[in-house]
Amino acid sequence: MRCGSSLDQCVDAMPTTDGWPARGIRPHRDQFGPASAGGYSPRRPGTDAEHHLAVPGGPRSGSVRGHGAPSPGDLIFPAVARLELDELLAQLVDRAQDVLSTQGRLRGLLRANRVITADLSLDVVLRRIVESACELVDARYGALGVIARDGHLEQFVHVGMDPSMVEAIGSTPRGDGVLGLLTEEPTPVRLDDIADHPHAVGFPSGHPPMQGFLGVPIRVRNEIFGNLYLTEKRGGAEFTTEDEELVLALAANAGVAIDNARLFGEAQHRQQWSQASADITRHLLADGDDPLELIVRRAGNVARADTSALALCDPAAGALSFDVADGHDADRLRGRHVPMDASLAGRAVRERAPLVVGDARSLGGSEVDGLDVGPIMIVPLIASQVTSGALFLGRRRGSGLFSDEDLELAAAFAAHVALALELARTRAARGRLSLLEDRDRIARDLHDHVMQRLFAVAMGLQGLAASEERTARAERMNTYVEDLDETVREIRQTIFELRGRSTPATGSGLRAKILGIIDDMADAFGFTPRLHLDGPVDSAIDAAVGDHLVAVVRETLSNAARHAQAHAVEVTVTAADGRVSAEVVDDGVGMGPTTRRSGLANLRSRAEGLGGTFVIEPGPHGGTRVRWSVPTS
Repeated sequence: MRCGSSLDQCVDAMPTTDGWPARGIRPHRDQFGPASAGGYSPRRPGTDAEHHLAVPGGPRSGSVRGHGAPSPGDLIFPAVARLELDELLAQLVDRAQDVLSTQGRLRGLLRANRVITADLSLDVVLRRIVESACELVDARYGALGVIARDGHLEQFVHVGMDPSMVEAIGSTPRGDGVLGLLTEEPTPVRLDDIADHPHAVGFPSGHPPMQGFLGVPIRVRNEIFGNLYLTEKRGGAEFTTEDEELVLALAANAGVAIDNARLFGEAQHRQQWSQASADITRHLLADGDDPLELIVRRAGNVARADTSALALCDPAAGALSFDVADGHDADRLRGRHVPMDASLAGRAVRERAPLVVGDARSLGGSEVDGLDVGPIMIVPLIASQVTSGALFLGRRRGSGLFSDEDLELAAAFAAHVALALELARTRAARGRLSLLEDRDRIARDLHDHVMQRLFAVAMGLQGLAASEERTARAERMNTYVEDLDETVREIRQTIFELRGRSTPATGSGLRAKILGIIDDMADAFGFTPRLHLDGPVDSAIDAAVGDHLVAVVRETLSNAARHAQAHAVEVTVTAADGRVSAEVVDDGVGMGPTTRRSGLANLRSRAEGLGGTFVIEPGPHGGTRVRWSVPTS
């Protein structure tokens, strides 16, 4: 403000609180002494006189130096003008304080933005958003609700409540009442008292009292990620428009921070699935132990599932078998056999498409009966045109749903696993084929070379024995011939075993069936019983008799495994002269005093029904010998 040539002009230019010149503020000219050329004659510097202010109608004791009448040249303002000047100064101070406060809140907003963008972990980012919002608007309580696909809150991050209060409240909000307003209409909501709103549903027991409320949506790109809730401004004040604008600005930056954290988390998640696929493929191709256990365990860990299992197809029975399971309720799920037509896993296998369910109880799959599972994800194992089974992943009731990203990554993982399993099976089949080819070659060589030579040697010795005049030497040669015959029979048995364990020979395939029984009983005995097959077992025995023979061998070996406590068992099946006999000899404890003979009676009835015999007696060297003999047809 610059003064003109006169005091009147200077005073006229002074502003007032309403913005108009203070025309009523005029000094009395007769109080100033002689007027100068400019209308005002100040005192000269160096004088001891001070400026005085005098109020008309009041005491004229405004001099600083003493009491008395004002001297010429004292400046006197009216009382009204003085009050207006005080009000103006007060307003200027208030405006300055408002500017400082606003500047502080803007600095707080910048600090909050730096805090929420300083980490890439989504859980950490969400909590820092709530803490920064509470600090920014001085709110006592704050929360951030993440909206699920069904419109409710799947995650609720809160600050301001101690753990004991949270435990007393119980379950977290689902997004009903006032909290659901932002979900239905994603616009800011500011209330002086939550209870007065029509959508208010009240607070649960143990919840602290809350009145003031400020809620804003958080957008990630063009989608609503969640809502930011703030309550109870400290000091009993109400949330203002400025608070709403600050929180909206923070929510906008929070959306960017959340998006970055989600992208970082998705990248890490994809890397974990890829690493799991690579580990399993490498394990399968390297002939690692228990590949199915590894598949189930890794899939459950990466998918953040509480229960994981692998259901393998059984085409003959039209069912799925949960042979491998891991995690919560794994013992209940492991070993279950569920029909293909009445199970969720069977549906995924039949439709050759993944299945995601928010609550397994709503569909009632037979595999989830009695299990504590809610959200489930089932992915079929598809390789080429063959579906070998399904990967089952489940979370406990009340847990978060599986996302579209989880489904996509699990499907890719299952495809890799199915391909790796198919490659492993192909390689195993190739190995078995190579083994069978080696067995066939060995059997052919034994038959074409070794047996022929032994037979020739036996024939030669037999001829020499017949022409030998000395009886001792002739008997000795005949003994060698018998040994060679026994050796030929053992070689023939070996040839049958080499050729018959995988593919039955001609006729009914009794050799292969009996060999299969011997292999099955090896675990029960702890050793493999010795088998002798003599004669045309496959071709000379009638099919009906062959079925009885197989049942007799199985029943006899089962009895020996349960009761004999044997260390060696020998089975001999002979087909000769129109009869077939099965003899089982063990070195066990022999026949005990038990009165239960239902198994033996069954064997005896089989023999008598076919016109044969059944004999059970002590063995030549202890134990028991069982002989069952019937006609071949």
